[in-house]
Amino acid sequence: MAILNIVKDGDEILRKKSKDIEKIDDKLLTFIQDMKDTMEKAGGVGLAAVQVGKLRRVLVINTGEEELTLINPKMLKSGGSQEDLEGCLSCPGQWGITRRPMKVEVETLTTEGKKVKVKAEGFLAKAICHEMDHLEGKLFYDDAVRMLTQEEIENL
Repeated sequence: MAILNIVKDGDEILRKKSKDIEKIDDKLLTFIQDMKDTMEKAGGVGLAAVQVGKLRRVLVINTGEEELTLINPKMLKSGGSQEDLEGCLSCPGQWGITRRPMKVEVETLTTEGKKVKVKAEGFLAKAICHEMDHLEGKLFYDDAVRMLTQEEIENL
């Protein structure tokens, strides 16, 4: 499959709202596989379509324990709170402490077009929230509790 170019912070597309996927077809499935391959090659945990220049509501996540593809995801519930270190493939060299829900429930389409609910907690919930923010034109540092200094980053 193809390795796609990851859009970097400063590109205006990252601040635009993504559009719903209208049709799940072979072209979309190939694009999703390209997103997965790109994320893996870049060493990321998640990737939203906008991060590779497509304003479409699709994202992929692979935590090493769980792999998800979310198409037209909608947040149904969230609860609890967690603070943790966060970075982004579109923001290389930037790290911050974010506050995210501890638990989420999301409605999404599968790659077969079936509507399902996905429940997640902990790290996976954080990853889902991070990628869903991309679909709304938001970056992780917009609401970060604190951004790390260069010295702190070097000591990670």
